[in-house]
Amino acid sequence: MLKNNLVQSFIICLTAIFSLGACAQEHQKNEDLLKLNTTIIQRTVLLNNQSALVPFTGLNEKTIASVSLDFGFQAISDSLLNKYSKITSFSSAGYEPSADLYKLEDDLKLFNTVIISIAGQEATNAKYINFINSLSKNKQVVIALYGEQKSLAAFDAINAPLVWSQQYSPEAAALIPQVIFGGIAAGNKLTTAVSGKYTIGSGFSTLATRLKYTLPEDAGVNSDNLREIDNITAEAINAHAAPGMVVLVAKDGKVIFNKAYGSHTYGGPADKITDIFDLASVTKITATTPMVMRLVEENKLKLDTNIGAYIALARTTAMNNIPVREVMLHQAGFIPYIPFHDSVKPTDHSSDSSAAYPTKVADGYFIRKDYFRDVMWPRMLNAPIRTRGQYVYSDISMYVMREIVEHVSGEKLNEYTQENFYDPLGMQTAGFLPRNRFSRDQIIPTEQDTYFRKTLLVGYVHDQGAALAGGVSGHAGLFASSNDMAIMYQMLLNKGTYGGQQYFKPETVTTFTSKQSNVSRRGLGFDRWDPDLAKKYPSATASPQTFGHTGYTGTAVWVDPSRGLVYVFLSNRVNPGVTDKLVKMGIRSRIQEVINSAIDKGL
Repeated sequence: MLKNNLVQSFIICLTAIFSLGACAQEHQKNEDLLKLNTTIIQRTVLLNNQSALVPFTGLNEKTIASVSLDFGFQAISDSLLNKYSKITSFSSAGYEPSADLYKLEDDLKLFNTVIISIAGQEATNAKYINFINSLSKNKQVVIALYGEQKSLAAFDAINAPLVWSQQYSPEAAALIPQVIFGGIAAGNKLTTAVSGKYTIGSGFSTLATRLKYTLPEDAGVNSDNLREIDNITAEAINAHAAPGMVVLVAKDGKVIFNKAYGSHTYGGPADKITDIFDLASVTKITATTPMVMRLVEENKLKLDTNIGAYIALARTTAMNNIPVREVMLHQAGFIPYIPFHDSVKPTDHSSDSSAAYPTKVADGYFIRKDYFRDVMWPRMLNAPIRTRGQYVYSDISMYVMREIVEHVSGEKLNEYTQENFYDPLGMQTAGFLPRNRFSRDQIIPTEQDTYFRKTLLVGYVHDQGAALAGGVSGHAGLFASSNDMAIMYQMLLNKGTYGGQQYFKPETVTTFTSKQSNVSRRGLGFDRWDPDLAKKYPSATASPQTFGHTGYTGTAVWVDPSRGLVYVFLSNRVNPGVTDKLVKMGIRSRIQEVINSAIDKGL
């Protein structure tokens, strides 16, 4: 009876944690669930991994399908697989009679990697074994086998990696995908012989290389101590500080809390943890700064070289002699921003696209060709330099950095970051111009723009300047989900490594994220903990190591290495119109306080 109750509770929790939000179960129930999970992992063995295919690497080179061969928990398994990479699901149930498995194999022609889930009781089914054998000849195949150990004998002739779990259960279905992707390490051996191939001691060991999706107690945090997050978010929504929000907490490489609150718009559809948000200025450290970091590592860009060395048009302006380092520190003397949208003339835009008006700014709003080059960029190049050497936060800095990195690399910012970071990391939603890739209902609406674009902004960057620049800018324009943000910032918390791949040298991450200014708290590109304790920024108990950034639309990401913490907060506080309630109520920092306190208390 206890086990049945725990399984039922686990299914409820799976729905919450892995599909909709965090589990609000009591601490003791979570402890019991963790005991079950620990037992399952202790009885899970990775076999046939001579090629080291497991855990997966090179996600940008993989097209992955998940195939269920009469497997009863595919929805749970696929929900976990999809946290690591884009997975397309297939089921043998849709291919009857048995001859239709040829159709299934044919439908998999465009996938180079296939994860096959099968229960041990189906291992005696010759059509399934033949199907796996045939598929293995020209694709990378990984088998997830659930059930009695004796079923392994049916796979003697198959050399594809095989993850065997003694349990055939929803709990196991949520854990084995994490072994395949490196969220959970493998290390157990067979304790009894099954066949001539699967003998005592058979089994491969792997390392955990990616995020694990689990319960707070798995990271030494009492889930009861996180409940106040629910109250704070409810307070924010009731006060109309934002219609909805998503909160994610990762501790020690484990996502222990990920919950959506409220709705897309007041009275609209409910927020989901998979929803895509306009990150606003978090773009600065999730797109532009990583590109700068990579180019600096490659010695293609030097922080102490002047702007004019990289941008020819700057050589006759006051920008010329300003070094890149000062731009990254917001000490270049640039004015904070230029309200470009106030200068748009009726002849500059059209309601329809054409060769003369090719750049889409929003639904029904197109700006004329080369508007950024001919109007915006000259205004920035010739803007006054008034406060050089002082800390003045300026969006102009990251407009400039985008121009520099594109000149140096020869690639567009959006294409470079997608190819070099988001795709190989397994970030499925992160990127610029999301309406080119996703439907409207997956994207959180920002402002009901009544003064510029005269429409509800859904998937078009809220920042007016970034919008006029075509939706791709160094200071704004990036969109992402909470899970994608967790992946990116876990990589930075790991000092540049994730999923078995090194993206940055540890010293590069340390340099950019640590204090680099004599006149401000800033790192290079990154915002940081403020040593003026009266400011309580980003929160009263944040450690001096904390780095991250906030965004105007109501977003934030903070990494606290002293706690092994990645904290992501996403909202659309500018919907339906801009409000400062989220800031005045201290919602983001108060949630961070709850998280810090829960971690510090431990169990």
